[in-house]
Amino acid sequence: MSLGKSSTGDLIGASEPAAPLAERLRPKTLDEVVGQKHLLGPGKPLRVAFESGKPHSMILWGPPGSGKTTLARLMAKAFEAEFIALSAVLSGVKDIRDAVQAAEHSLAQSGRRTILFVDEVHRFNKAQQDAFLPFVEKGLFTFVGATTENPSFEVNSALLSRATVYVLEGLNAEELGLLMDRCGVPLDAQARERLAGFADGDARRLLNAIEILSNARPAGLIDGEFAEQTLAKNLRRFDKGGEQFYDQISALHKSVRGSDPDASLYWMVRMLDGGADPLYLGRRIVRMAIEDVGLADPRALRLALDACETYERLGSPEGELALAQAVLYLAACAKSNAGYTAYNAARAFVREDGTRPVPLHIRNAPTRLMKDLGYGKDYRYAHEEPDAFAAGETYFPEGMPEVRWYVPTGRGLEGKIREKLEELRRLNAEAGNVAGKKRK
Repeated sequence: MSLGKSSTGDLIGASEPAAPLAERLRPKTLDEVVGQKHLLGPGKPLRVAFESGKPHSMILWGPPGSGKTTLARLMAKAFEAEFIALSAVLSGVKDIRDAVQAAEHSLAQSGRRTILFVDEVHRFNKAQQDAFLPFVEKGLFTFVGATTENPSFEVNSALLSRATVYVLEGLNAEELGLLMDRCGVPLDAQARERLAGFADGDARRLLNAIEILSNARPAGLIDGEFAEQTLAKNLRRFDKGGEQFYDQISALHKSVRGSDPDASLYWMVRMLDGGADPLYLGRRIVRMAIEDVGLADPRALRLALDACETYERLGSPEGELALAQAVLYLAACAKSNAGYTAYNAARAFVREDGTRPVPLHIRNAPTRLMKDLGYGKDYRYAHEEPDAFAAGETYFPEGMPEVRWYVPTGRGLEGKIREKLEELRRLNAEAGNVAGKKRK
């Protein structure tokens, strides 16, 4: 019978399989933690918190495999506290009550405080999160929540105000290399590079991948080709409805707005590689054409819509090329948000303004009664005026202050629009509002 040791050093038999590599290599002291130097280095916030001997409630926000659970366990060890772990995916209010009773029992029997660790705390609803508050305030236990989502959106403000938020980061290539060294599995340079790419900053994912490779080839050097053939396709860290999703769509939108076609293409491909719905990206591309290109290049909107229709017809992957070309065009063409700004300003004005009647001279008059009441009287048909423009005419409600929401830029086609509007305003000024004076 082969024997091994568990993570606690106890001998285990073949009937009790060893814990996964990631669990066996879990740090037992703060100095063994790889990464998070901005929090754990000398004088840094979490290091100071550990050394103070005074635990406080906190929320650890970071990507998978960045060490959130490890830090919570090390905190319990450092403060000689009981450790209770709950998963928000599997636990309910009853589990919270049981944890409270266990914490009360520990405090009464041994005087030991409890650290209550809640993994994926963002998955608890408001009522479940509120259930912690009285016991956090009484000091019955120190609350440590772990989340991959932005806590300002996903954690109740009451709980958030009672906890310090620490932002964890994914491990970089050097830090992932240190973990590979600790495993004691012989890897050539290409295998190490492939593993680092596969892990994508996730320590747990890295160690699980190394364990797969080691089990597949228990002796001898693991080379890049073997790693490539054994590991599944590299899936980038991406959550279709979470923080990273919105971070990446923001990066795509801002890259297009900033007229950087290469960065725009990079973020689009990153999202596709992570599993984003191409038609969702198509809808966002249409929005960019409206919001950021506007009348500087009206062709952009049609091209964006055509790209969506092309994807609907061809599907993936061929249709994605149409989306890519739309992104490149939008990034490279002239930009204007003048229409977007004008629309928002007009909406804000109308929302706050009263209900102004339509001036009589631009009302429709389909009946004799309406004509007798003055509907449409003195209306000037623009097509019968010089240059098809009724100089001096006004179309706003009477008494409404003059507004100018649309201010075209000088870029692209909008430069021509700007020149045209300036000429029309000049003609209006020369006319001196003759039509308005006649109606008076």
